[in-house]
Amino acid sequence: MSHQRWKRRLLWHRFPLRWLQSRLDRQSFLLLSGILVGLTAGLAAVLLKTAVHFINRFFIEQNPFDYPSFFLPFFPLLGILAAVALVRWVYQGKDGKGIARVLHAIARKSSMIPGSRMHSQLLTSSVTVGLGGSSGLEGPIVVTGAAIGSNFGRVYHVTYKDRTLLLAAGVAAGIAAVFNAPIAGVMFAIEVVLAGIAITEFIPLIVASVSGALCSHIILRESILFNVPLSETFDYRNVPYYVLLGLFCGAVSLYYAYVNRATERRLERIKNPWWRALGAGVALAALCFLFPPLFGEGYHSIAELFTGEAEALLEAYELPEVLPLSWTLLLLSGLIALFKVWATSLTIHGGGNGGNFAPSLFTGGFVGFFFARLLNQTGIAKLPENSFVLVGMAGVLAGVMFAPLTAIFLIAELSGGYGLMIPLMIVSVSAFLMARAYRPYSMELLSMARKGQIFTGHKDEDLLQQMELKEVLETDVSVVAPNDSLGAIVQVVRKSKRNIFAVVDEDGRLKGVISLETLKSVMFNTEQYDVLKAAQLMDAPAVRIQLQTPVKEVVKKFEETQQWNLPVEQGEKYVGFVSRSTVFTAYRKKLVRLS
Repeated sequence: MSHQRWKRRLLWHRFPLRWLQSRLDRQSFLLLSGILVGLTAGLAAVLLKTAVHFINRFFIEQNPFDYPSFFLPFFPLLGILAAVALVRWVYQGKDGKGIARVLHAIARKSSMIPGSRMHSQLLTSSVTVGLGGSSGLEGPIVVTGAAIGSNFGRVYHVTYKDRTLLLAAGVAAGIAAVFNAPIAGVMFAIEVVLAGIAITEFIPLIVASVSGALCSHIILRESILFNVPLSETFDYRNVPYYVLLGLFCGAVSLYYAYVNRATERRLERIKNPWWRALGAGVALAALCFLFPPLFGEGYHSIAELFTGEAEALLEAYELPEVLPLSWTLLLLSGLIALFKVWATSLTIHGGGNGGNFAPSLFTGGFVGFFFARLLNQTGIAKLPENSFVLVGMAGVLAGVMFAPLTAIFLIAELSGGYGLMIPLMIVSVSAFLMARAYRPYSMELLSMARKGQIFTGHKDEDLLQQMELKEVLETDVSVVAPNDSLGAIVQVVRKSKRNIFAVVDEDGRLKGVISLETLKSVMFNTEQYDVLKAAQLMDAPAVRIQLQTPVKEVVKKFEETQQWNLPVEQGEKYVGFVSRSTVFTAYRKKLVRLS
């Protein structure tokens, strides 16, 4: 079908909403848009969960090719290789994975996300997790939902502010659909995606999240959903142990971030993506062979811990009776929690697609079980292990994602355990505060934060972060050579409209800057026209700015140097100047656009 026919068809489908948009006020259209974005993102989440379920069932559970059992741990390697192939051959090397990409789009791309993200994440994460990759689906569905909301806003030409809101609505709906937890979806969108939101803007997020959850609840079978009902109630005498668990979860969150970053750095050294995927996949296969619960998302293992069937973890092993089974199980649960982080990092940074949301829940569940079982085994206390499994999940999630409210309401909605609201608050907040004390940003956003490419929550800084230096670069400053005479410079001054002049050598390097004030003192002395050279008249730049420097940092340089114009270089080559007036004019335009 030709491009024009596709365009006409798109316009035809847009017409009913265009007609409604012209007759509804902003709030009403946003409400309608929230429902449509929520339903679409919810259907995408249903499609993703179902695809993963059936890929896993066909290739692994049914074993149609009758392969031996020892081959099972190598399926995650095949998933990673398939994801790498899709990214390289179908999406031209642009994976766009990770929640940080969504934050980057908000901060630097005016909340514009390529339309390909609406399906690329579904495909690559389906094969990664469906074939046993040790990661979660929540990260991919966040990117997918964000892309759906962003492109809906782009098609209907809404403002940047409303487009960002619809982007967040898609995120909320995706999370709500994956977990059937609409409140957690809203909280995640507010805590992680939006730097701040007015109370009047909650409604589109809520209706989108509810719409996504309804899609999941109506279409998906319960066997695909993760649901663990809670029966025990809160005992106030266990409060000190919940505080200790919170600190323990905070320490595990720091370990999680360290392993993730270390694995990413090591795998980045392997430039060939196929060798990187192969190395990570083989290491992942070894981990899955040693610890079978690391295979896939692992929610069934958490359910076994919660329902008191933890001993089922030992069925995959033929262990000598060196230790009593209770202590063997305790040691095994601790090792699984530690190595889940490695398995997830290898999956994601090896080339597979997935998120850290589900793995942090998995790790937290095993951490909570290990903590409670250790105290029970040693006789220090008698703790309800299933309750500690749940609050441990919330604790590590809060520490890894820096989203304590999301962690609290997600676990409460999953388990129906609102009776555990107080311990959920204690553990989540304790873990979050401990992780925050050592890391200013969440694990997902640390690399983006180092580049100044995420929202800070302060409107002025966020507006500056949306700007790129090349947008405000001035190239109309006249250039002279170091050996040019004063007479030649005066001829340049006559044609120039600027009060500064760049002295650049034959290799394109900036040697200095000549100001009009300096020239005024000598330019009328014709006797010096052939005597004085540009190199004698120039001043060294107060500071040199690189073209990739964030505009926020440039503004700081203006304040530090008290200069009005600063030279900009790309590497060692001079490319132009940036001025205060140009930066703040661009800032005011963005401010007007957002108001």
